[in-house]
Formats: sequence, structure tokens, C-alpha cells
Amino acid sequence: MPPQNELTALAQHLHAARARILRDWQESVAHDPQLETASKISQTQFYDHIPQVLEAFEHRLYAQGPGEQHQARVEQRENAAEHGLHRWQQGYNQRETMREWGHLHICMLRELEQYGREHRELDEATLPIARAALVRLCAEGVCESAARYTGLQQAEAASRVSDLERALQQLQAIDQQRAEGWREAAHDLRGAVAMISGASSLLVSETATDATRERVSHLLGTNVASLRELLGDLMDLARLEAGQEQLRIAPFDAAQLLKEFCDSTRAMAAQRNLFLKTEGPAALAVEGDAVKVRRIVQNLVLNALKATEHGGVRVTWQAHEDPIAPRWMVSVQDTGPGFDPLHAAPLEQVLRQATEASRDVDVLAQLSGESSGAPEPASTLASKSDLRLIHPPAGGEGIGLSIVKRLCELLDASLELHTAGGSGTTFRVLFPRHYRPVSAPAGKAGA
Repeated sequence: MPPQNELTALAQHLHAARARILRDWQESVAHDPQLETASKISQTQFYDHIPQVLEAFEHRLYAQGPGEQHQARVEQRENAAEHGLHRWQQGYNQRETMREWGHLHICMLRELEQYGREHRELDEATLPIARAALVRLCAEGVCESAARYTGLQQAEAASRVSDLERALQQLQAIDQQRAEGWREAAHDLRGAVAMISGASSLLVSETATDATRERVSHLLGTNVASLRELLGDLMDLARLEAGQEQLRIAPFDAAQLLKEFCDSTRAMAAQRNLFLKTEGPAALAVEGDAVKVRRIVQNLVLNALKATEHGGVRVTWQAHEDPIAPRWMVSVQDTGPGFDPLHAAPLEQVLRQATEASRDVDVLAQLSGESSGAPEPASTLASKSDLRLIHPPAGGEGIGLSIVKRLCELLDASLELHTAGGSGTTFRVLFPRHYRPVSAPAGKAGA
């Protein structure tokens, strides 16, 4: 056995040379063409737990007795395992971490050999003991790092399985909700058809008076219009859920579009003794699909007018200056009754369900590899079901909201709802101000 003071002196030398050893290690890694991740992190992140590993190695050299040696070995393993965890979090793959341990081994061995050349008086057993301890150090470092990687991979795999199980349950729930929505829509359709059938029978009745025929004729016209609008809604929703709506991105003046729409709708508000006010910059140059933006705003404004009995609706717009992701916002605020927290929850739940449904449709469309290419709907008039977003009746209330939400998803826009009992309701839509160019599929019109 070598004198203990020689191992202690060697440990003290390694402690004094630690900064140089770490720099040599970092330079060795930097010159390895198979290691790229290290160049993307700071020096502190690169060193990580390795200084503590080297300190435990020094303790192991001069430790006296089995207890001290065991403690030094435990510290070594713990710090090596933490280093493996840190490398995982920094984006290293397992091979890169193993190669880094190899470079550290070489740098430490070089330092031991240099120390031996400078101290030829050392006992012949001193350096072999140090080399053996170094081999165990790097072997344990590799093993602990690999074990930590394996554990993390298993945990990640288990998490993915759990996520897939939850996603499957959510898709099943969404399918049930969607089926219920279509059932309610079918109920509305049957009701409208029954009303039209009954009115038609009255029109041809020989006992009906002219006044009755006039009232029935008016009722028939109203129900035919409602039926046409509901069918249009269902077609729009089906097209959106099938991923067949196509974006047509082009520059336009959002302020001009909103002012023109509000000017054309102000007479409708006046008929209900309501105001329709606008506020925003005179010009707002943006990119987007102007037709779909108008459909979203039109639905929200007509919804607000339908829900409001006193006061009116305010439409505002403004730019959100952000150098990374510039956006613009339109807000539709009414002075209707709003909701108290108890009654707001169902609407928020429908909004959340519509969001989840639209995202799942996007995922399914990507998996199937289908691309969109359907033409724009011939009509962009807001429908009766759109007008029921704020105070939905017993059936079919999710159709209009799903249309609005799907259009927002299609335009990468966020839809926010703010409401309180007696304080009215506000919908805010935040649109991107610019869109990245998208290549069109072969044979189809591009966005």
C-alpha cells in the first residue's frame, strides 16, 4: 500500500488543477465533430455536476476507512446521476453524454500521468490506485447516466401512454357530444318541416279566410327562411369539420371592412331601438381571409343585437404591436343581461368543447393526409342558430358557436368571452396580423 500522504497530496493537486481540467475537458468536447449540443449551452450548464463528481473523486483518494470510502462513492454516484438528468433536460441524447464521459476520462488520465512524471519519487502503487479509482469513477458515471436516461425514457413512455388513453377518452366524449348536437339539429329540422307542412295545409284549406291565409303565408315564409338558414349552418359546420374550408390570405384594411359592415347593420340595430357604435383607428392594414373575418364579426354582432333589449352594441378594433408575433384585435361588446357565474359556466363549457373538437378534427385531417379545397360558401349571412349563441334555447345551440370557433381555429385566432350578470357580454377575437406563406397542394388554388 502506498503512503496515505501521497494519495492526499495527489487529491490536493487535482483540487488545485480542477479549473484547468474542466477547461481542457470542454475544449476536447468542442473539438469532437460528433458532439454538437454542448456548443448550445453556457459554461455553467456544461460543467453542471462534474465539479462535485471530481470533488467526490478526490475524497475517495484520501478517504481513510471503509466508511469514508463508501460515503465518497455514494456522493460520486449521486452527482453522476444528477448530471445524467441535467443532460437529458438540456436535450442531449445518450450517446453524446457517454462520449463526454469518455473525454473527461482522458483529461483526468492525462493529468495523472503528468503528475507521475513530475513526481518520480512516488510509491509504485500510488498511480495504479489512482488510475483504478478513475476507471471506477468514469464507469460509474456512465452507468448512472445511462440508468437515469433509461428511467426517464420509461417515465416519458408511461406518460405518453397515459396521454393517449386520456386523448382516446376525450375523443369518445367528443363523438358523443357531436352526435348529440346533430340529434338536436335534426330535431330542429323536423320541427321546421312540421311547421311548414302544417302551414301549407292551411293555405290550401277551403275553409281558411283571407286573413288566415295572409298570416299563415307570412309564417310560412319565416319558417322557410329559418329552415334555409339552419341547413346552411349545418352545411358550413360539416364543411369545417371535414377540413374543407380553404384559407385565402391576402392584405386588406380591417378598419374599412369593420366600418362597412357596421354601417350596413346599423339600420337593423335602429329597428330594435339599439345603438351600434364603432371605435378604432381609421386604417388597419392586416393580412388574412377577409371573408372569414367578416363572417366571424357578423355572427358576433348579430348575436349581440339579438341578446340586447336596451342600449346597444359597441365594436372596437386595434393593433397589438409585438415585434415577435404582431396581432390585431376586434371586440364586440353588448349591454345585454350578461351572465352570473352559475349561468356562465355552461356556455364556457360549450366553448371549451368546441375548441377541443376543432383541434381533434385538425389532428384527424393531418393523419388522413387529406387537404382542403372546397369553394367558399355562397352565402355568408348569419343564421338563426348563430343568433342563439348568447341565450341559447333548448336545442341546437352549439352549431353557431362551433362555426365561429372553427373559423377562429382556421385563422389561428383566439376567441375570448367576458361576461357578468348585469354587465353585458364581450367577445374578443385576436387575429395574427401576418401569415407565413403556405404552399398550395398540386392542382388546388393556394391560400
